[in-house]
Amino acid sequence: MTAGILGSIHTPADVHALPPQRLRDLCAEIRSTLLEYGRKHGGHIGSNLGVVELTVALHRVFDSPRDRFIFDVSHQSYVHKMLTGRAEAYLDESHFDEVTGFTNPSESDHDSFVLGHTGTSISLACGLAKTRDMQRAATGSSGIGNVIAIIGDGSLSSAIAFEGLNNAAEQGGNLIIIVNDNEMSIAEDFGGMYGQLAKLRASDGTAEPNLFKAFGLDYRYVEQGNDVDVLVDALGRLKDSDHPVVLHIHTTKGLGFSTETMSRNGSDGCSQTNPQPHAGQCEANHWQDPDSSLGKPLDARKYYGQMAMASLERRFAQEPGLVVISPATPGSNGITRDFRERAGAHYVDTGITEEHAAAFAAGIAKAGGRPVLATSATFFQRIYDQLQQELALNHVPATLLIFGAGISGTDNTHSGTFDMTMFANTPGVTCLAPTGGEQMLDMLAWATGPSDHGVVAIRMPGEQILAMERSASMAFDPSERADAHETSVDITGDCPFMRYQIVRPGREVAVMGLGNTMPLAAEVAGRLSDDDGIDATLIDALQYSTMDGELLDVLADGHRVVVTLEDGQLEGGWGEKVTAFYANSTNPKAATVHALNFGASKEFTDRVPLAELDERYGLTVEAVADRIRRVLAR
Repeated sequence: MTAGILGSIHTPADVHALPPQRLRDLCAEIRSTLLEYGRKHGGHIGSNLGVVELTVALHRVFDSPRDRFIFDVSHQSYVHKMLTGRAEAYLDESHFDEVTGFTNPSESDHDSFVLGHTGTSISLACGLAKTRDMQRAATGSSGIGNVIAIIGDGSLSSAIAFEGLNNAAEQGGNLIIIVNDNEMSIAEDFGGMYGQLAKLRASDGTAEPNLFKAFGLDYRYVEQGNDVDVLVDALGRLKDSDHPVVLHIHTTKGLGFSTETMSRNGSDGCSQTNPQPHAGQCEANHWQDPDSSLGKPLDARKYYGQMAMASLERRFAQEPGLVVISPATPGSNGITRDFRERAGAHYVDTGITEEHAAAFAAGIAKAGGRPVLATSATFFQRIYDQLQQELALNHVPATLLIFGAGISGTDNTHSGTFDMTMFANTPGVTCLAPTGGEQMLDMLAWATGPSDHGVVAIRMPGEQILAMERSASMAFDPSERADAHETSVDITGDCPFMRYQIVRPGREVAVMGLGNTMPLAAEVAGRLSDDDGIDATLIDALQYSTMDGELLDVLADGHRVVVTLEDGQLEGGWGEKVTAFYANSTNPKAATVHALNFGASKEFTDRVPLAELDERYGLTVEAVADRIRRVLAR
């Protein structure tokens, strides 16, 4: 990859020094770089293509890092990184992995926060501006200049964004809030607010009511949000403002994503020949895998998500209260556009509003419906209050499908290792961990059935389970598997998954796998048999919300070692509870049991390869087997 102007940009001062007529050339180079980077590396390409001109204009007008930019979610910060000394990480393939997909102060002083969740930029900006104003009042100066929050219209649906707007108007002082309106969220945008934004766009910002003015905020509108010269002028007028101002700009997400690139990447991205796409057109390009194609096998979350949706869809006609809820990220979890269209009123996208989605689900369940709330483990963290109060405390029959859970090589903002400690330690929540597609469908059928139960969290199978099933020559695609499946459990009674399942009986050593670690558990048992002649008992734990005390007591008779494997944080997790069970048991044989727990350390990890993490945590066949051997040798 080569670049002319971009290769010479090392600091924002270099952007300031460019002749005005070269800004458009710089934008064109950046857009080409993004497209090539996305093809080879992957990432959030659509969101960055839409803010090329805005980011160049920001660095042309303001003086980062004294002037602070807070990019909401920060998945659209690639251009900002290019202009702040990190262009090589996008130009040179050998440096592609040197920067994260989000802002990060450890990379640069130009990044104020580590950000990966949505809706928080205005609140963060309020905090920076508040401290700046207090410093100036006390000493006459501050190291912080203008404070600028950049938030997309999709992120604006988050409750905390409205809380931030409310606070900004009351606080006063210099604060610039840029609303990047590209007429969509990650998928389509939903909510009454978007009709008002459309009226503002259609009226060149003059329509009433104006929700920003209703908060008491000054308001400006720019229709040409992808015109760098227009943006430089508009931002220049707002620089050093003495009061909060909202700058509402109209942009095109994925601008420059051509039909050729779309075909090559298997995406329904945006084309410059269609500069104002319909809402949702760039959904697949929001999170673009490198060199993807329409024929590429589905990943686990999409595969099992499609299977789950297909099984629910069969019931829609007979069950008016069965509703699937997604807070803005449906495609990531196999909730396809075709399914959403067929589902009609049985599907609701609440926008990026996880807290509302959880409370909404509680309301549906309280009225007699059966809601299914599906999102990523990392985003479920945002519903902690609603999980305890509206859902668990009210004992409502809501089903939560947890996608992307487990140890992974993702960035530090999207870890999936913390969900089990949150869900399993909340009273009244049944936490299930299927180890196959058929088992997942049975759990889903029970959770959404007529039995009188509270909240059910199903940790959707991950790549380890999908690989295991593929190796067994799965015969069906996800929809066909769901159509062919007949539920084998009683969905009207108590939970049929609370007892741990002995997959293969043995002696001396019991290896217990939970969810995604079941394939590892089977490998460990096989290694002990092949290398040591130990006929280990293999157990599928099925759930992590309570102990199967009866089976654990049985294991104490004839097993010296009980091993627990879990794909999540070890501290506060399931395995430690097994250890505590034996430590506190009144069964005299329990004192002879040595429990070994394997899981993730309590830490944030940032793009560490999964294989390296497994080695670090001892979650490999050899590491587990060696620890077992050392205990048996005592």
